[in-house]
Amino acid sequence: MNTTQPRSWSRISRALAALLLLGSLGFASIAADARPGGGMSFGSRGSRTYTGPAPTQVLPGGASPFGQSMTPRPNGYGSPLGGGFAGRGHPLAAGLLGGFIGAGLGGLLLGHGFFGGGMGGGGFLGLLLQLALIFFVVRWLLRRFTGASARSMAGATGTAPGVLPRTGYGAAPQAAGFGANAPPLAIAQSDYQQFEQTLRNIQAAWTRSDLNGLQRLATPEMVTYFNQQLQDYAGRGTRNAVSDVRLDRGDLSEAWSEGGQDYATVAMRYSMIDVTTDMTGRVVDGSPNERIAANEFWTFARQRGGPWLLSAIQQGR
Repeated sequence: MNTTQPRSWSRISRALAALLLLGSLGFASIAADARPGGGMSFGSRGSRTYTGPAPTQVLPGGASPFGQSMTPRPNGYGSPLGGGFAGRGHPLAAGLLGGFIGAGLGGLLLGHGFFGGGMGGGGFLGLLLQLALIFFVVRWLLRRFTGASARSMAGATGTAPGVLPRTGYGAAPQAAGFGANAPPLAIAQSDYQQFEQTLRNIQAAWTRSDLNGLQRLATPEMVTYFNQQLQDYAGRGTRNAVSDVRLDRGDLSEAWSEGGQDYATVAMRYSMIDVTTDMTGRVVDGSPNERIAANEFWTFARQRGGPWLLSAIQQGR
């Protein structure tokens, strides 16, 4: 009796099961930050793109560096093109993840288990335990090297909800490095009101998958990223809806002018209902009854005399 073929199919089945499980873990990681931007940092801040925004009372830990930007680096090298799971983390963590998966799947195809039989396997249950261990190790590495772990929602601290306090230009220190000497810019209360309204309008346009609406609110670079994310959802047969957006608190990080353009980076702490559904309306992530929080720096840019457009989102540390 030839047992080679059944064993081969058994190995392939175990490898496919591992891929499906890893895929589901990856989807859960993406879906956990389903709002516009997906919990990542991308966009451009003019000459300060590769200089972190000044910390504020709202976000005293500063911001995570950009994972994606179309702005060339000052040293002449190309901009980072990170994306997906690896694009969120540190190259070392991404490399370790790739090594774990490559070696593990190779072991499965050869019938040695994910760790070459070193853990005893124990059938499919053993496989699940090994994959779970890898997932938690990789997640720890990503948090260790990026400092981008999610923060729990915090209440407002003396500022009326939904109002950006006017701190005035110069209230936050000017960022050091390239572009630090750009002229400061005075930000009026009407500007803060526009920032807050743009926050809500972008979430609403995103929920409608309205690219024309996003083009009126964000730079072409940001619309490109949003479009990629919306296409990813459509490709998976899902859609994301954000509603009841509330700005809990916000303040100015820095504002400046350069090259005929004005820039303002604002630290925002806001909350929302964030739900992902399939095309039948069945909820696959999030809850329509639970609010989630976001701590982000939003940078706005405008031509002199024009409207403010969102040009960057960075996650707060």
